Amino acid sequence: MPMPVETLRRHLTEAFPDAEIVIDDLAGDGDHYRARIVAAAFAGLSRVRQHQLVYAALKGKMGGELHALALETSAPAGE
Repeated sequence: MPMPVETLRRHLTEAFPDAEIVIDDLAGDGDHYRARIVAAAFAGLSRVRQHQLVYAALKGKMGGELHALALETSAPAGE
């Protein structure tokens, strides 16, 4: 069962309440998304660590309900 974009957004917003989050459905199938997340929580962290935080926020749904997620993560400018 694919993950609705609203569910994906809810998970990300709960984990990163101050973030600017943009989600695109890449294939129109509810299974392949790109998420651009700008969050203060990412300040000073490597890209790998930023992505690990996002995957943790998805509570094990990657590879199951959510097949593919292309991530673009960063801290706000100046942080």
